[in-house]
Amino acid sequence: MASTVWKGHLTFGLLSLPVKLYSAARSETISFNQLHKHDNSRVKNVLYCQAEDKPISRTEVVKGYEYEKDKYVVIDDEDIKKVAPKTAKTMEVLEFVKASEVDAIFLESSYYMAPDEAGEKPYALLFEALRQSGCVGVAKIAMHNREHIVVLRPGPKGILLHTMYYPDEIRQVEEFRTDTSLVKEQELKMARMLIESLLAAFEPEKYKDAYRENLTKMIESKVAGKEIVATAEPKQKAPVIDILEALKMSIAEAKKPIRSSTGTPAAAAEEAATAKKGRKSGS
Repeated sequence: MASTVWKGHLTFGLLSLPVKLYSAARSETISFNQLHKHDNSRVKNVLYCQAEDKPISRTEVVKGYEYEKDKYVVIDDEDIKKVAPKTAKTMEVLEFVKASEVDAIFLESSYYMAPDEAGEKPYALLFEALRQSGCVGVAKIAMHNREHIVVLRPGPKGILLHTMYYPDEIRQVEEFRTDTSLVKEQELKMARMLIESLLAAFEPEKYKDAYRENLTKMIESKVAGKEIVATAEPKQKAPVIDILEALKMSIAEAKKPIRSSTGTPAAAAEEAATAKKGRKSGS
């Protein structure tokens, strides 16, 4: 079972229910260790005291805040606990807003919010009310040594919580703007046709991290003493200067039958039909 990252009470109005949070997603990557070049042995980072000019152990390390140049005040965990806001144990819903009004740029990390003991009924009530209203809850919660503004939204099976960036954390880039007056009506029409020709149901399971897969295969080959096969270079397409011509070619390319793993359009059509049938029966 996933480990709990926060446990407390959710309050909205006069209602209160016990809930717990689990991490909903995490990035996956290939990690490497640092080795000594001459003998392939592991190396480690050493904590070093500049004043005493010697290495020290982690047990001798404390937190410090630099309030002036080279002047520090020591902060321990008890000091932090004393000033922790009430949201460290209680998540308070501040308001409800339409889901369509929340810009995705504000969303940071994702969590599953599950009911704790005796909280199932009010949790189900909030979930269904959010689902039917098209609204999300905006709440405050303190965890990981900071207070977060979060969004509570109904997912397929329960309530999802997303921590949000504060407005002063969103980088405002003055050059980031779009001049739509450059767009011609015929170009826009063709661009929309291209979008429609590539329209598909969102199925995230069909997307793979090719870079991570290639790294894994390369590592397996090196462990087995095999030769590393370089990734084939993508076929270079000649640049098309005329936007309309490029759109027409793109639409024509998108309308070509998708080849299946066996390499034939007919097999691809059969696979697509089978997949569609499977999705309908599973719904």
